[in-house]
Amino acid sequence: MKNAYSPVLQQLSRKRIKMNNKTILGKANAAITEGDNEGFLYFCTDDVEWTFIGDRTIRGKEAIRQYMATTYAEPPKFKVENLIAEGDFVTAIGKISLKNEDGRTVDYAYCDVWRFRDGKMAELKAFVIEIR
Repeated sequence: MKNAYSPVLQQLSRKRIKMNNKTILGKANAAITEGDNEGFLYFCTDDVEWTFIGDRTIRGKEAIRQYMATTYAEPPKFKVENLIAEGDFVTAIGKISLKNEDGRTVDYAYCDVWRFRDGKMAELKAFVIEIR
């Protein structure tokens, strides 16, 4: 499902840009913080897989879309502290703040390890811990 109003998609459709994996992840995360889930999903493969270590695995773009619609109903706030790229992998270390089901903001420390395939995000292994 494509969103014709996605600012990221509109910008990218106007010009073809060759981006490295760190830039792709940066643009994808910027889309999330702007509430543009479709803009984020543009950068994912159709068979994208997210594994939250110790919790669950979500497979496929449609399942990720549904997860984002509820979990990111209010866009999260990111603070990337380190971004490390090597080959097909980009590791992001930082903090993220999300509203929980009670509407309370919860802060987490995270380490995301992304695997890229053909210029798209194909796999995520996320290590996420609530900051207390």
